[in-house]
Amino acid sequence: MTDYSLLCEQLRSLVRGVPHEIANLANASALLWQSLEELNWAGFYLLEGDTLVLGPFQGKPACIEIALTRGVCGAAAREDRTQRVDDVHAFPGHIACDCASASELVIPLHRGGRVCGVLDLDSPRIGRFREEDARGLEAFAQILEKELWGA
Repeated sequence: MTDYSLLCEQLRSLVRGVPHEIANLANASALLWQSLEELNWAGFYLLEGDTLVLGPFQGKPACIEIALTRGVCGAAAREDRTQRVDDVHAFPGHIACDCASASELVIPLHRGGRVCGVLDLDSPRIGRFREEDARGLEAFAQILEKELWGA
């Protein structure tokens, strides 16, 4: 079981006072990659117009652009709501960047009260992400929002 309060404190110590968005997102994805079990991808997509564009991540090469109308990431950004999907193959419009991915957790990120990107986590195990993971990683995302964008 992941200690999300410790993970959040580690993130705060990494990003507090550091004015470099990409470097902070890179360190955040590396922290998730080393701290969470059963992941095959951990990273960020940043919103440019109506397209999510690949940001810093850990894992295999990924889709570079995702329309807001497609996939779990698009749904999270479009609906401004965390998406916890136990079986991505049953999700309408799922984008298979890595065919080994079986479950996904995507959390919207905000700047100035508007969605500016998403935190995306993939696992090769169906049902990997629980409600506890969603709440813990929403807190993780809120730290990034506050430290990077003053949200």
